[in-house]
Order: sequence, then structure tokens, then C-alpha cells
Amino acid sequence: MKTSLILAGIIGLSLTVSCVSKKKYTELESNLFRTQTELAVTNQEKAELEEKMSAIEARVAEYNSRINSLRETNDQLSEKNSGMLSIEGAAVMSKNSKTKMKETLTKVDPSLLAGAKTLEDSVNLAIGHNIRQNITDQGGDADDIQIDIDKTVVMISISDKLLFTTGSYRINSKAEPLLKKLAEVINAEPSLQVMIEGHTDSRTISTPALEDNWDLSVKRATSIVRMLQLKYQVAPEKMIAAGRSSYMPLVENDSKDNMALNRRTRIVLIPDLDMFFSML
Repeated sequence: MKTSLILAGIIGLSLTVSCVSKKKYTELESNLFRTQTELAVTNQEKAELEEKMSAIEARVAEYNSRINSLRETNDQLSEKNSGMLSIEGAAVMSKNSKTKMKETLTKVDPSLLAGAKTLEDSVNLAIGHNIRQNITDQGGDADDIQIDIDKTVVMISISDKLLFTTGSYRINSKAEPLLKKLAEVINAEPSLQVMIEGHTDSRTISTPALEDNWDLSVKRATSIVRMLQLKYQVAPEKMIAAGRSSYMPLVENDSKDNMALNRRTRIVLIPDLDMFFSML
């Protein structure tokens, strides 16, 4: 009897232990599943965060690259601007050009230099002096060459005696060195445009070859354009031939000397700013 009671107690205890272990196992198994699920979610979130971080790092690298590029550009502009100075608040010139201008101005007539009130006036004087020297070095006479500059437009008026005989549109051979030098200036700058204008005095002309002063002024312009194109390889699309007849005189046609002044060919050079300063 006593043995039976002991055996029954052992069996009951065993069942109780067995029952508790199974419940605990189920609970642990549930916790494991939940932990695995949370881990999977965490891993997914981690992967997403890493992907976002990579995108952010790539964007930061791109921004840094742009910033460095902008800094380089800014440094280049700063370096360039440090070598520039303002003219009349609009145009700019390099320090090198300014140095050349000062050197040239030492050779300019002091009476002309006295009339230069602004830096732009000084630049115009220097460029005008250089162009005049180049032309006269090619056989011209300084008294027969007038150079005017309006901003960056250079206007060179050449007496007809340097280019033509009276009443003719055939170019003198002595004018060829001068025209050759002009062709070199024109050919040196692709963006340069040039207009050739013929001007006469007020005396009428009528010959088998020339109908009137309009005809003479235009043919003088086309003769020069033709020589620049055919002999000195100036691109024809850069040139304009024009005739003004006697209707834009420099002075009254009331004397022999005045009429000689009005008989001229005007060469108008229209360069860009860099080419303008290169004339220094």
C-alpha cells in the first residue's frame, strides 16, 4: 500500500514536470520565432538604411566634386580678374596691355597726350600711334593718314594720292606695301570685319569708264577689296565695299588743299575687344 502511494506520487510528479516542460518549450519556441522575425525585419531595415546611406554618400561626393569645380573656376576667374582693370566702367584690359600702352604713350606727341582725359583716351592714342607707325613704315606719309577710334572701331582715312592717281580707280604700285600690312591685320583676327569706303571731292567726273563720282568712289573701294582678296588672301565675307561719292566731306570743297583732304579712302576696322587691345 505504501509502495503504491509512492509510485503514484512519482508518476504524478513526472506528469507535472512533463507538462511544464512542454509549455515552456512552446513559449521558448514562440519567443524564438518572434526574435527571428524581429531580426529579419531589423536586417531588412539595415539593408535599406545602408542603401540610403550609399545614396547619400554618392550625393555628397557629387556635391563635393561640384564645389571643388566651382572653387577652381572661381580661383581662375579671380586670377584673371586680378590682372584686369576697368575702362569707363565697361571695357577691361590686362595689366600687360596697360604696360604696353604706357610704353607706347612715351612715344606719342605730348600735345596729343595732353588732351587725353580718360584711360580710354590714352588707349585710343596708343593704338592709333601703333597703327600709324605700321602704315607709315610701309611707305605711307603720316600727314596723309588720319586715324580715329570710336570705342573699339578703328577708322583709317588714307589720302587718295597714296592709293590712286587723280580721277582713277587703279591702285598705285606704291600702295601695295600699305595694303599688305592692312591685310596682315585683317587676317590675324577671324572675327575682324572691315569696310572700305571711297570718298571723292565735289568736282564732277564723266568718262567712258566712270559715269560720275558715285561710280568712282565705289570702284575705288572695290579695287582695294579685290586686291585684298586676290593678292593678300583676305576672306571676302569679312569685307564690305562702299562708295560715298562727295557727300561726306571732311572740309568744304572750297580750295585745292581742302579737296585733296576730301579725296580719301576710309578703312573701318571692327574688331572684338581682345583684338582691339592686341593692337597695342
